Amino acid sequence: MAGFESLVSMSGIGSLSAGILLSVIGEVKDFGTADKLAAYFGIVPRVSNSNETLHHGRITKRGNKTGRTTLVQCSLAALKKSNYLKKYYEQVKARRGHGKAKIALARKYLGIIYTTLTNGWVFADFNNFELAE
Repeated sequence: MAGFESLVSMSGIGSLSAGILLSVIGEVKDFGTADKLAAYFGIVPRVSNSNETLHHGRITKRGNKTGRTTLVQCSLAALKKSNYLKKYYEQVKARRGHGKAKIALARKYLGIIYTTLTNGWVFADFNNFELAE
């Protein structure tokens, strides 16, 4: 499976999680940006607008529930090892609370997954962003 080695080299993603995420994503080149992939997973806010008013609500939950759950769990596992993700999580948690911080972290992590799969990166040390030769 293309991208399996890339995902397994990231903190927080094991072989089962990598298989689930790759089966949900399919071909990463089908998504133009990481934001479109996030919308596919259903971790973007619901937007309703009328004339000049714009309201952002809860996440849409439009995507695959198993994929979304796996993504959140992997991002929480990576949180324990990566200082970068921990700092981001703590900043959002201070402003918005634990629940919103969890989803924000999952979306940030999905962006990293998207970039990793698009570029075909395999990490030697994910926490310091060192690529394998």
